[in-house]
Amino acid sequence: MFSTGASTYKPRRTGERKRRSVRGCIFGSDLAVVFLQVVKKGEAEIDKVTNVDHPNRRGPKRASNIRKMYALVKGKDDVRKYVIKRVVKKGDKTFYKSPSIQRLVTEKRLRRKVVAKRDKLNRYKASKANVEKYEKLLSQYAKEKKAARVAAAKEAEPAPVQPAKPVAKAAPAQPAKPTTNKPTTKK
Repeated sequence: MFSTGASTYKPRRTGERKRRSVRGCIFGSDLAVVFLQVVKKGEAEIDKVTNVDHPNRRGPKRASNIRKMYALVKGKDDVRKYVIKRVVKKGDKTFYKSPSIQRLVTEKRLRRKVVAKRDKLNRYKASKANVEKYEKLLSQYAKEKKAARVAAAKEAEPAPVQPAKPVAKAAPAQPAKPTTNKPTTKK
């Protein structure tokens, strides 16, 4: 069981342990690959190891790392010329393969950036114009609705009764004093 601190195991979570089969320092004929690093060169040459110059097959892919490796000046030197290519031979034809450079700022990339920025600004302006148009439409709709409501209220209420014109009437006759048959006596 391997846990943190072992040279052949890297835990993904804290406290994680996994079962791994390892060989230690025992070499056998059943090993397919052995990863070695030459620390000190001995007296004799090792055939096809120390007496052969192996070219660097893979270099950096990122533009800034290529500039760092070859001490290039940004903006002046073309990074694409310094990518490590590999030769592929198929029959009598020879091909050159190279990795695509990452984070490379080209003229095409700059143009696309300008277009993207312009499109973003245009979308913002169009959105703003649409919002104003919508607000105007809403206010107009509200005004129309209010006018319709006021008109409906005027129609629904009864017409005010206008006072009739005064007609000249004859003055009422004063009632005559009632006559009584009682004798009036003075005391």
